Amino acid sequence: MLREQPHESLERRRVMRVEIWSDIACPWCYIGKARFEKGLAGFAHRDEVEVVHRSFELDPGRAKGDTALVIDMLAQKYGRTPEEARSMEANVAANAQAEGLGYRAEGRDHGSTFDIHRLLHLAKARGRQDELLNLAYRANFAEERSVYDDEVLVGLAVEAGLDADEARAVLADPEAYADEVRADEREASELGANAVPFFVLDRRYGISGGQPAEVFAQALEQAWKDRPLTVVGGDAAACDADGACEVPQAGGTV
Repeated sequence: MLREQPHESLERRRVMRVEIWSDIACPWCYIGKARFEKGLAGFAHRDEVEVVHRSFELDPGRAKGDTALVIDMLAQKYGRTPEEARSMEANVAANAQAEGLGYRAEGRDHGSTFDIHRLLHLAKARGRQDELLNLAYRANFAEERSVYDDEVLVGLAVEAGLDADEARAVLADPEAYADEVRADEREASELGANAVPFFVLDRRYGISGGQPAEVFAQALEQAWKDRPLTVVGGDAAACDADGACEVPQAGGTV
């Protein structure tokens, strides 16, 4: 259950905070972010919305450097043939492309995203979190760049406006921003978020999965009016805590 935790300083200024738990390895997080931004674009109070990205690892037990091709990972995880795994990826690709997003259905890597999340916390501290997140999503899903390579991550950090040496220092120190990543993940568990993307609007309204843009638009309007929190969209496509994607979620009032 989501716990109402008012942010008094935000409420005085009537700013709405939207927190988004997601993982770079999650295709529905990539798609859901684009759909949320479309819903936000039509929201009358969009300039009074603060968006904060939170960490959620789909495969927290995977070691750094342990990577596999996504098609192979899907086939093994779901007990499917490679052809069936390719069909699964093609379905996700069609959804991404419908949102104007690039998506490579084959040739992508899957691995630990812990370092990416740590670097995203550095970017947050430097006011460049959204820029780095967008670049990481694009590199992972649309380009021929593996986000599980440190030098690729440093390059993305520089593109986002971060200092290369600072980014390398964070990646070289496994404890740098580790507490921040773990804190986000603990909070996700406390809020009852067991799949991503998971959106929390002003700690009053929750949305599960990569919903259509109009669902986000409606939720923003309702959250702005301070209605009681309701988790909607339980049957939307999402990735769960074990890394499984397109898993129906139980919805309803919290």
